[in-house]
Amino acid sequence: MTEETEAAPEGSETPEVLDRFLLITTSTAGAPEATRVRVWRKLRSLGALYLQNSVCLLPDRPAVRRQVQRLLASVRKDGGTARSLTVTVEERSERADLLAEFNAARDEEYAEVVERTPQLLAELERETARGRATYAEVEESEADLERFDKWLAKITARDYFDAPGGQAARDAVERCRTALAAFEDAALAAETAAAHAPHAPRATTHLRAVDRH
Repeated sequence: MTEETEAAPEGSETPEVLDRFLLITTSTAGAPEATRVRVWRKLRSLGALYLQNSVCLLPDRPAVRRQVQRLLASVRKDGGTARSLTVTVEERSERADLLAEFNAARDEEYAEVVERTPQLLAELERETARGRATYAEVEESEADLERFDKWLAKITARDYFDAPGGQAARDAVERCRTALAAFEDAALAAETAAAHAPHAPRATTHLRAVDRH
């Protein structure tokens, strides 16, 4: 890797720019404990690839660079030290290895999404089989699907190199969306049928005469 002294133009996505990475080093010694946790959470949310303790890589993308600069500024303000260098990966094999590591990390996250979605599908099947397709159940399942959507969106945002596991995760969430739509149709049909069902005749109380003689 060689250090670059000039950052890529904003919005540029040429192959040369895609070879560039941000080499980030941080030290929170002397800073509050909360700073260390905040740094870890933020770099993890960005999908940083750690080379060693407190040293990591991120693709040099405009949006990523802005977030990294804000984070490093906050570390320095808290009394820690932080630096970001722009480096270029010259060897194709080394770049391929780095991309493979980034993608492997994302694939693990995508695989977890795929692993969790069958739980929602199974729940919808159970409630349908029990005849419990109701609006309340639809709302609960919609909340579950929304959580999957947000989860998948976060992973996708840090999937810089189109990890192969992404499609399986998107397909899994889409299956949940399709199943929920069918469940909602069943709930609507059940409520419509109940609304149009004839009312049961009111029970008649028969009084038996008591012979007092």
